[in-house]
Amino acid sequence: MAEKTVNAPYNEEHLPAYAPMEWSLKEIRGAIPPHLFQRHTGRGLLYLARDFLIAGTFWALATRIDPVSSSDHVQHLLTPRGAQVMKWSAWIVYWWFQGLAFTGLWVIGHECGHSAFSPHGIVNDTIGFILHSALFTPFFSWKYSHHRHHSNHASMERDEVYVPKTRSDLGLPQEIHDESIYEELLGDTPIYTLFMLIRQQVLAFPAYLLFNVSGQKHYPKWTNHFDPSSILFNKGQRNAVIMSNIGLLSMIAILYYAAQVFSFAGVVKYYLIPWVCVTHWFIMITYLHHTDPTLPHYRGPEWNFQRGAAATVDRPVLGWQGRFFLHDVAHFHVIHHFFPMMPWYHGEEATQHLKAFIGPHYSWSDKPIFSALWDSYNRCQFVEDDGNILFYRDKRGRAVRKPAQKVDPSSTNSVANGRAS
Repeated sequence: MAEKTVNAPYNEEHLPAYAPMEWSLKEIRGAIPPHLFQRHTGRGLLYLARDFLIAGTFWALATRIDPVSSSDHVQHLLTPRGAQVMKWSAWIVYWWFQGLAFTGLWVIGHECGHSAFSPHGIVNDTIGFILHSALFTPFFSWKYSHHRHHSNHASMERDEVYVPKTRSDLGLPQEIHDESIYEELLGDTPIYTLFMLIRQQVLAFPAYLLFNVSGQKHYPKWTNHFDPSSILFNKGQRNAVIMSNIGLLSMIAILYYAAQVFSFAGVVKYYLIPWVCVTHWFIMITYLHHTDPTLPHYRGPEWNFQRGAAATVDRPVLGWQGRFFLHDVAHFHVIHHFFPMMPWYHGEEATQHLKAFIGPHYSWSDKPIFSALWDSYNRCQFVEDDGNILFYRDKRGRAVRKPAQKVDPSSTNSVANGRAS
């Protein structure tokens, strides 16, 4: 008979110790072949044309769903109820794949924001502005705040988004010795947690743009991406922010006109539901890139750019569909944080070189994506108010890692000298 195993009680002293990387960004860049940093406008345009062709094909096929399902032949063959099942099943398939196709176009706009699409600024800005405006993202406003996110990722003081809540933010006492108190303060029913998770997936991006939700807590109350005078922007960016707003207003006018000509229901079915899928996919992907109990956050002197870049995790989201439709944005995100201007089509090869160089500091997870979303949402609750290397704690106040104790070089030398003598 096999022996029963008993889980060891939680002990913070027994957690794996984490020491941040010591390499400079120059050393890491030197491990990546130079040709992988080259941007090719023609190649980017081919990907863009492919995505437009795919989205246009899905759109054209969708125009046949209602006429075919309501035809006398289908009504007779499947019965009216069967025809309805066929119709809505076809619409669900369309929403899934058009949502992915739209997300692929959004990803290309995102690459334009990083100047990774082309070496020519006017090409990046023009294509990025059109694509993001068409998908209700203020291109220039997002570009500026997103650059600040990349420049300060995992810094508790300066990062722009996915900034962890602290113990005091949640009103938790500094000393809690009974885990049941954590569960009483943080615990929710699974149904409520599911509701909050769905709300996050649908509303998080508009809430971030409009109200700075999950952004820096020290920003003024009404910080948003549409006010040219916002703390997010400098004076030289004012006109570009206004242009972003004009792009979104133009898109609202286009949709209003389309609703007048083709019906509001048509706009919802062909455009708005796939657009909701876009917001879900890139919120899910970016949330899981930056939110995991194994990833560190930093304060003060412990933070630097390369440590922040390494505090992300690659995930094979949706398998082949994520690779084909989403341009590997989830599969190879860590390399993107190290070198945002590197074209996405070089991400896979560059990741192999990065992984070989930084070794255990490279993070990757193949946990099923919806399971990972549930786990991260429940396990990543807060970080401590003090300390310069921080890890998320869960609803029982538990972490999965702790910062390594720093060794005083002088004491190490003294010990070594004593042994030598």
